[in-house]
Amino acid sequence: MRPSPVVKSHDTSRSIESVYETIENYYTARVSKHGATPLGVDWNCIATQELRFVQLLKICRFGAPFSLNDIGCGYGALVAFFSEHHAGAEIDYFGVDISAAMIRHARQLYSHRPSTRFSVGRSCSRVADYSVGSGIFNVQLNQDFEAWECFIGQTLLDMKANSRLGFSVNFMLPEASPDVPREMLYRTSPGRWIKFCEDCLDCSVETVGNYGLREFTLLVRSRNAGQLAGIN
Repeated sequence: MRPSPVVKSHDTSRSIESVYETIENYYTARVSKHGATPLGVDWNCIATQELRFVQLLKICRFGAPFSLNDIGCGYGALVAFFSEHHAGAEIDYFGVDISAAMIRHARQLYSHRPSTRFSVGRSCSRVADYSVGSGIFNVQLNQDFEAWECFIGQTLLDMKANSRLGFSVNFMLPEASPDVPREMLYRTSPGRWIKFCEDCLDCSVETVGNYGLREFTLLVRSRNAGQLAGIN
């Protein structure tokens, strides 16, 4: 049995610092090269970027106002998605990203919008109704596997602590053929992180798959989410 991904030795803690530094450098370089575009956050195109948003936002109830933390928000593409597809929704949005360059782009594009804020950071500094994270665990690069899973576990713990009703994240599935190289990407089966969210976070988990991409989305809800949201 593998240990919990948030059990850290001194060496692993130092490795996690390397993980954050690598993430910051990688995405700062991407947005510096490609600007506020899907390529700037390492997605192929707007269509697949928005397809992922659709899955992640299944955690939210759009029939009432809500607050949302967007972890790894990049240049704020989710804000534009809300404007186009949920124009009438009342959403108190807070985006956080480790890359200061990303946040500069986000503020230039969207800070004029009401109830929309951005901050540089590793995790969110407020409790919201929901949190989402799109593609934040995919690009492992040359990082140590144990440190990367500790980073994932810590991020999920932070999202749970700062989400009143629930949160959602996505992961890449293993390749269909074992001969396909990993290309420095983190791939996993759903069971690994479903168990973590159920056992370590005491949450219920719904898995969303089969939406045309080789990945899956986890909708992670607090056990008392229905009561907190006023659902009978």
